[in-house]
Amino acid sequence: MKSLTVEQAKALVRDRGDAPCLKGLTTLSDDAANALARHRGYLSLDGLTALSDAAAEALAQHKGDLSFNGLATLSDKAAKTLAKHEGGVLSLGGLPTLSAEAAAALRGNPTVCLPGKFQR
Repeated sequence: MKSLTVEQAKALVRDRGDAPCLKGLTTLSDDAANALARHRGYLSLDGLTALSDAAAEALAQHKGDLSFNGLATLSDKAAKTLAKHEGGVLSLGGLPTLSAEAAAALRGNPTVCLPGKFQR
């Protein structure tokens, strides 16, 4: 599955329990992100290479571990928003680039996992 409709996202939330592996998703609409944010439990969104600011804002409210290890880019606004995630571990292990400001914001949350080059 390369994309997720709002209806599919809502069905995942309704089913409760662990979401199926969503690593194959390459796109995620803001509306689908809002629906997924209501899921409680682990979400792997490692297939995403980009995340909109609105989707980041929604998913920052997610209660559970989040994995975005495929992101190629992350805006400063999205990084600052995700840095507020308190629902569990937030993994951003694949980010190749990140501004100093974004890295500092993310490092302020001890549950955020960043690539080693951004750990300073």
